Amino acid sequence: MSVARSSLLMASGTILSRILGFVRAVILAAAIGVTTDAADAFGVANQLPNNVYAIIVGGLLNAVLVPQIVKARSNTDGGKGYVDRLLTLIITVFFAVTLITTLAAPLLVSIYTNGWTDQQLALATAFAYWCLPQLFFYGLYSILGEVLNARSTFGPFMWAPVLNNLVSMAGLVAFVVIFGADPTGSRAVEDWTSSQIALLAGSATAGVAAQALILFVAWKKVDLKLSINFKWRGFGLRPALKAASWSLGMVVVTQIGGLVQTIVASGAVSARDTNPAVASVAAAAIAWLIFMVPHSVGTVSIATVYFTKMANHVQDGKIHLLKADLAAGLRTISVISVFSTVALIVLAYPISRIFVGELPATIALGNVLIALMFGLVPFSFVYMMQRAFYALEDTRTPFGFTLVQITIHVAGSLTMAVTVPAEWLVVGLSALTSVTILIQAVIAYVLLSRRIGKLSEHKIAVSSIQFVTAGVVAGLGGWATLQALGGISAQSFVVQTVLSSVLSCLIAGFVMLAIYVLTLRFLKVPEIDTAVAGIKGIVRR
Repeated sequence: MSVARSSLLMASGTILSRILGFVRAVILAAAIGVTTDAADAFGVANQLPNNVYAIIVGGLLNAVLVPQIVKARSNTDGGKGYVDRLLTLIITVFFAVTLITTLAAPLLVSIYTNGWTDQQLALATAFAYWCLPQLFFYGLYSILGEVLNARSTFGPFMWAPVLNNLVSMAGLVAFVVIFGADPTGSRAVEDWTSSQIALLAGSATAGVAAQALILFVAWKKVDLKLSINFKWRGFGLRPALKAASWSLGMVVVTQIGGLVQTIVASGAVSARDTNPAVASVAAAAIAWLIFMVPHSVGTVSIATVYFTKMANHVQDGKIHLLKADLAAGLRTISVISVFSTVALIVLAYPISRIFVGELPATIALGNVLIALMFGLVPFSFVYMMQRAFYALEDTRTPFGFTLVQITIHVAGSLTMAVTVPAEWLVVGLSALTSVTILIQAVIAYVLLSRRIGKLSEHKIAVSSIQFVTAGVVAGLGGWATLQALGGISAQSFVVQTVLSSVLSCLIAGFVMLAIYVLTLRFLKVPEIDTAVAGIKGIVRR
């Protein structure tokens, strides 16, 4: 199957999963609100395993598994003995980490918050006891999926989250039916019962467990079987452990950055006495959810396919093919990320209205989203360039440029904590994230160019200029469409109700997409034709 068709097949599962994720987020907002104390308490608790999972997928397992499994397939047993031992080691580590972090839930919650009342800390801790076991299942999902990816079986890894969303949505619907909706936070944090906590947080963990366990079915279909094997000595695991050590360092520094940002963001809760719509932890989590939609649908799907190809090229000693695949991946990612950036900036307020009810809260969440979206393109580029380093079995360099990014981010976050008004704190942190990711992308490109040579012959810069030009034209068309629908005001159609906001997003989004595609065709950009060919291939299949 071609790269385009493989990527689009994966993206189709991700698109459905993200649609369901949006529905789940809307139901969650109806159940406990967005700018409420209960929402922030659940947001902190559920963010603990989610942050670690994002790091794992972006670093530790991705850096180690695919290159090592590709190499091990040349063994006489097809790599089964090596894979069994490596996966047993990783599963054991995840079990231990999950056990320790769950027992340390009160400490973790206290570390990740600032200025919260005892009642809110107690609620967040109770949620965390239910949510932290997700770590083990996120890890299991990752390792089972990466083995499938290494065998060029990409679909199950991207479709499994659909089951996660269905299970957790069922739990949320049951919560609303049994205990009622509370979008404005009228239910005090001290009034939450153990049954309410168990249903809300327990169903979230059940969804993650289902997402992981369903991959065993995919393993069986491709004749894979996991045999637990603790005989780790003398089986060539040292290169994998060495690669993992640098990725583990990246986990640590990234966690420190996330910790500081969460602490600073949680401090915005104190401003709710004068402004109930102040964005805090829950709003930041929703903005990140929206931000990750185009990244997950486009970048992750494309990079996953190219990663396996690049790892094979390195094993064959064909660095020039690695460069060609890297450049093709960056161009394809760019065409998606540029449009997504423009579209989500233009549609920030109507999208935010889907999650919150009042205009001030809509504006607050929209501002956070706009500030964050400027970092999408460099974020996607960093993700793809990391895969090139991992294919080269180099995890030390990604640790280096990540350390620089996190150091700047931590310094900026601490400065903002004492200089930025609480109502603008989360917006400032989002803008800081975009700036530091851009710096990280520049450093990553320079270091990668030194390793494999410059990519100027592949005309990435020229293509990016074309994409940005088309994006600006499309953005102007989308903005004009929203103005024609009434603009952003208390009584305008664009943000009047959830339904009108959805319709506004669909109308303006369609206009922007049409303008973007037509402009790129006018500029004769080949990536559009590749995408169309891939879609046609999937439809024919």
